[in-house]
Amino acid sequence: MRRLSIVDVERCVGCMSCVFACARRFGEGGVAKSAIWVGSIGGVERGFRVVVCRACSDPPCAAACPTGALKPREGGGVVLDYNRCIGCGACRNACPIGAVMWDNETNKPIICVHCGYCVEFCPHGVLAMEEVG
Repeated sequence: MRRLSIVDVERCVGCMSCVFACARRFGEGGVAKSAIWVGSIGGVERGFRVVVCRACSDPPCAAACPTGALKPREGGGVVLDYNRCIGCGACRNACPIGAVMWDNETNKPIICVHCGYCVEFCPHGVLAMEEVG
């Protein structure tokens, strides 16, 4: 099983290529439907932070879900059962790093599936896929 990891956040220049790639993987343009986010902590001088699911082994987002729409994924993280989700936002509130992104159109979470598509588009080697277990 593989999961997405942040290799070296110091190399991030805030280009957001990973964010655009993630949204494009699901047939969307822009950044609104991405499961990964890059934010400034003070611009080029101070750097950036990359917010993406860290694949918790005991995910608090799944524990907080009242309908069981988030199931723990082998190797860490969760899988979303879109039809069971009621859009309550408990998963988003439970994530300690803010990695549960939100789709304002559907009022449901956007969950990283650890596919690694974003890794291919990061020009500075900030992201990588790693074997788990």
